[in-house]
This record gives sequence, C-alpha cells and structure tokens, in this order.
Amino acid sequence: MKRVPKQDIMRFGIVGCGRIAQSHLTALASIPEAKLTVAVESRKAAGEAVAEEHACRLFTDYRSPEVTDLIDAAIICTPPNLHREIAGHFLERGIHVMCEKPLTVRSVEARELVALSAEKDLLLMMASKFRYVDDIIKAKAIAESGILGQIVLYENTFCSKVNMTGRWNAEKEVSGGGVLIDNGSHAVDIARYLLGPIVDVQAQSGLSAQGLEVEDTVRVQFMTAGGVIGMIDLSWSINKESQTYVRLFGSEGTLLVGWSGSKYRQDGSSKWVPFGTGYDKLKAFRRQLENFISSIKGREMPIISAEDALASVEVVETAYDSAGRNNWVRVGAGA
Repeated sequence: MKRVPKQDIMRFGIVGCGRIAQSHLTALASIPEAKLTVAVESRKAAGEAVAEEHACRLFTDYRSPEVTDLIDAAIICTPPNLHREIAGHFLERGIHVMCEKPLTVRSVEARELVALSAEKDLLLMMASKFRYVDDIIKAKAIAESGILGQIVLYENTFCSKVNMTGRWNAEKEVSGGGVLIDNGSHAVDIARYLLGPIVDVQAQSGLSAQGLEVEDTVRVQFMTAGGVIGMIDLSWSINKESQTYVRLFGSEGTLLVGWSGSKYRQDGSSKWVPFGTGYDKLKAFRRQLENFISSIKGREMPIISAEDALASVEVVETAYDSAGRNNWVRVGAGA
C-alpha cells in the first residue's frame, strides 16, 4: 500500500461539507497526526464556513488539479450517486479514500472501486462508525468466546421518526433508495461484523407514512453462512421504543447492545452482566479515522476492508431485489 511516512502529518481533503461532514471534521480536528488542508463544496456559505474554521483551502470542484497536490487522503461526504465518480477520481490519482456509506448505489460500481484500489495499492474504506463502538466490539468478543453458546437468532432495530421531506436522502435518483440503503447500510455491516457473511435475504417495505418516493419503513430478514437467522427493522416514520438496538440470542444466553450501555446473561442465571458505556458518536468517528490513518501508515489493519464495503452494498442491493420479488433471494444472484 502507498504509505505516508509514520512521522508525517496526513493531509486530508473533505468533499462535501454538509451534515455528516461535520462529524468527520470534528473528529479530524482532534487527531494530532491529521490536518484538513482542502474542503470541496459548491455551496458558498457552507464551504467558506469550513475553510475559515479549519484554515484550509476551499475549492468548488474536486477535479481541480491543485486538490490532489494538497492531500494524501480524501473523505467523501456527498450524496451516494456521486460516490463512484469521486472515489474513482481520487484513487486514479494516488489518493487514499474514506467514503461515507453506502460505498456506492450499485454493486457493479463498488466492485470497480475495490478493483481500482487494489490495482493502485491504496486504502479504500467505507465509513462504518458502529464497528468502532466499544459495545459492538465487546459484543463480538463475548459472542465469539462461546459463553452464549451458538448464536441462533439476531435482531437489530434502527427505527426513529424523522421528517425526510425535502432531503436528498429521500430522492431516489440521488440516494439510490430510502431508509433501506441509508440506515440499512449500517445495519447490514453490523450484522456481518458480528455474525459473518449474509447469504440469503428477504425484505418487505411497509406502508408509506410520509408519502415519499422511496421506502420509509422496511423489515429485512436474512440467513448467514453459519445458519444464524436475523431480522432488521428500519424506519424513518415510526419509533420502536427500546433502550437496545442489537440483540443476540444464543443457545446458552442472551446479549443486548444498548444506546446507554449493554449487558448479557447466561441461561440459568438471573444476573445480567453489564458491559460497555453505550454509543459515543464522536468517539466512534475518531477511532474510525485513527484506524484509517494507522492502516495507511502500516501500524494496523483496517477494521473494515474494501471487500466488507462491497459486501454491504451487495446485501442491500439484494434486499431491494427481494422486496421487488416478494421472495427470498440469494445475495449476489441478481447482480
């Protein structure tokens, strides 16, 4: 992999200065070996605000030759329909890429980026903050220790009422879909991280509560290569009141991952064993960037690989295929 010398400050460019970019920028500013040198934003006020706060150069077009001269890595925070083009542009020019989820709208585009990053010997990473949440990391370790027995059933819920009217996330041509590709990209990656490859999927769209052109409520059922049955509920239009968002049911115990803390209990015991401190968004974003930098500098391995990102796109794409057929579909069968 093309390395940045270990002692050097890594120069970052951010493409897109909207809502999600602010979390990346806050995390980036807290890392001593990282420096934002470039911001790319077509909206004047948004771009100037970032450039002033972070004392970086501002461009309105990522294709400006000066941009690649000023950075070692790019963080892409644009709408998904632009991810393939922008990520490909930087990879072609020797720039490492972290791209917001989903990596791409279509799996064929994701495969092209994965192949290009390998050809250029560059790091391509999809931003997947939950892999860097302490409670998720510890849940994986507990499950793999065997104290819950065999994991039999899995549940994940991301259901929170949000008015999506007028937002690009609800414009199919821009986002690629609705809540399934948006929140589902995270949900699928968490499931794969904890359970391994997903091989079969069935998805159903719920009633449209917001009158959007895309789905606003979805249930996804899946089967992993190891035989675990899973269910994911996603919605912008309902609240499922719960302190937990991931639940693992094993043959010898149960584990619950919560927003404010997590716990597990072995069968035969009345005592829940607490672990973790809950979801800390900024901490997860910082650890994600630290892992990205350390991977480029050869100190660590990426916690999420380019192949993981591709697999996430494939599962989401298969879920859309399944919803259209109203049947179970093998992952990748329609690609």
